[in-house]
Amino acid sequence: MSEYYNYIKSLHLIFVITWFAGLFYIPRLFIYHIEVNQKPSPEKEILSKQLKLMTKRLWYIITWPSSILATFFAIWLLIIYPGWLSQPWMHVKLGFVLLLILYHLKNHQIFKKFQRDEINYTSNYMRMWNEGATLILFAIVFLVILKHTFNWIFGVIGIVVLGILLMLGIKLYKRIRNKNSEA
Repeated sequence: MSEYYNYIKSLHLIFVITWFAGLFYIPRLFIYHIEVNQKPSPEKEILSKQLKLMTKRLWYIITWPSSILATFFAIWLLIIYPGWLSQPWMHVKLGFVLLLILYHLKNHQIFKKFQRDEINYTSNYMRMWNEGATLILFAIVFLVILKHTFNWIFGVIGIVVLGILLMLGIKLYKRIRNKNSEA
């Protein structure tokens, strides 16, 4: 079974990448949907219908299948090398994976509400929400690459600094956008 390890790992990485692509793009579509809701008729209805279709296709054709396949191949890798489950870095990684799954499920709830035109979020909130996947991605990649050399203090500080920088970027973008609505 271990002779297939690199194939399984490659498939796992491909589906992780496509899963994250969906998780990066779906909040962006939510933002567009929120902003379309403020437009006059019939533009609002036409664009809303198109955004719902785009969101539905992204969610059910790319994001959900990718999440399932990434998880399937990850479990297969753990079956091949069960010793990884005794590694502390893997425990932390699996904690972040659980957080990623919760983020995914929350996006699913938001998706369902948007499909019913139940929009309870601001575009600024969604911009901040969008960065959740980025923070989880950084944490997982650094854990996987650095494994045993991962310095917890620098790792925690790095994630906090990244979060602060992302929030500052969102605030800066909001200022620029308030000055120029085409930005």
